[in-house]
Amino acid sequence: MLSKPRFWLIGSKVLLSCFCIVMIIVSKFYRQQTWYKRHHRQMFKKVPPIFLLAILIFLTSCNITKVKDSTPALLKVENAPKEQLLSEINRFAKVNSMRAKMDFKFEDNSFSRYGNKEVYPAGDSEIVIQRPANIYLKVEVPVVKVDIVQMTSDGEKFRVAVFQPGSCGEKCKKFVIGTNNADYSKFQKSLNTMEAADKNQLKDINAFSNVRPQHLTDAILVRPIDTTHSYLQSTIFQVEEDETQKKNSPLRKVMRGYYLLDELKKEDNGDLKVVRRFWFDRVGGIRLARQQLFDAKGEIESDIIYGKEGNLGATGEYNNLPLRIQVTRPKDGYTISLTYQSPASVTIGKTYPATAFVLKNERNLEEVDLDKKLQESNGSQSAISNQ
Repeated sequence: MLSKPRFWLIGSKVLLSCFCIVMIIVSKFYRQQTWYKRHHRQMFKKVPPIFLLAILIFLTSCNITKVKDSTPALLKVENAPKEQLLSEINRFAKVNSMRAKMDFKFEDNSFSRYGNKEVYPAGDSEIVIQRPANIYLKVEVPVVKVDIVQMTSDGEKFRVAVFQPGSCGEKCKKFVIGTNNADYSKFQKSLNTMEAADKNQLKDINAFSNVRPQHLTDAILVRPIDTTHSYLQSTIFQVEEDETQKKNSPLRKVMRGYYLLDELKKEDNGDLKVVRRFWFDRVGGIRLARQQLFDAKGEIESDIIYGKEGNLGATGEYNNLPLRIQVTRPKDGYTISLTYQSPASVTIGKTYPATAFVLKNERNLEEVDLDKKLQESNGSQSAISNQ
C-alpha cells in the first residue's frame, strides 16, 4: 500500500499530465476558431464540458494542505549480550538482607471489575528483609506514628495484623495467619457473591489480608540466576510517555527499546515453562527495569517495576540499585509502591534472628486462621457434592 505523501505525489503528476493534454487540445481548438476575437463567448459554449471538468478538478486538487502528524521519537538503544544481562541479575542478587525506611503506598484493586479502585494515604514504613524469604514490614501514619499494619513471613507462614482498616472500622481489625504457598482464592470468590453492604464492610480487611509479605521478597531481593534453567533473550519496542518532557512536547511520546530475558524451566514431560521474565531498558545503558513472575499456568503473579537507580547504604558497595519499587499482584487485587526515604541510611548485609520474622498478636486482635477457613470451605463443598 502506498503511503499518503507518495500517493499525493503520483496523483499530482497524473493530474498535471491530464491538464497539459487538455490545454493542447483546447489551444488547437482555439486556432480553428476564425471568429475568436468577435465571437469568443460562442467559442466557450462549444468547448466540451468534459474539458472544463478536467480543468476544474486539477485546480481544486492544487489546494491540498499538509497535515502534520507526530510520531513517537525512536530512542537510541544500546546493545548487550546475554551474559551481561545475566550478570546484571546476579549483581542485584548480592543484596542478602536489608533494613530500610520507605514511603509505603497501597492501592486496592480487588473491586476493579466494578470500576472501583481505592488508593490509601501514603504511610511511613520500616522493612527488614532477609534471604531466602524472611520479611518484617510495619506501616504507620506519618507524623503521629500510629500503626496501620504489621506483617511478617518466615518463609512458610505469614502473619498480618491490621490496626487501621480504613472505612471498615473496628470490626475489621484482624490478625490474619496463613501459609505462604496456600491458595485462598476461594475467599475472594465468596466475597464477590456477597451483598453490596457486606462488601463495603469487608473490603478493607480483604485488601490487606491479600497482601502476603512474601510477595515483596522477590521484588526487593531478586533471586540469582538458576543454572538448571535456560534463558532466552529477545527484543521489544513499546510506546511510552516521557514524563520528564512537557505534555505538549513532540518528545513526550517515545519508542523505547527493551531486552527481554525469559527464564525457562524444563518440566518432567519435556515442556518449557516461563518462570520469570526480565525487562532491560536499553536507552542510555542497560538497566533492569521490570521483573515478571509467572505461576504454574503461565499467568502473571507479580509485575514488578524498578524506578530510577541510585546508591544504597554508606559503604559504596551497593550502587545503581532502584530507589523505587512497584509491585502489582493482578490476581490478589492490589499494587504496592515502596520508595526509600533515605537511601544512604539503608543497612545491607546484616544477619537477623529468626524471631524477628514471627509477628505476635500482642494487642489481642481477633485472629483469622485462613488455613482453618480453607479446610472448612473444602469440607462444606464436599458435603454439598455428596448430597
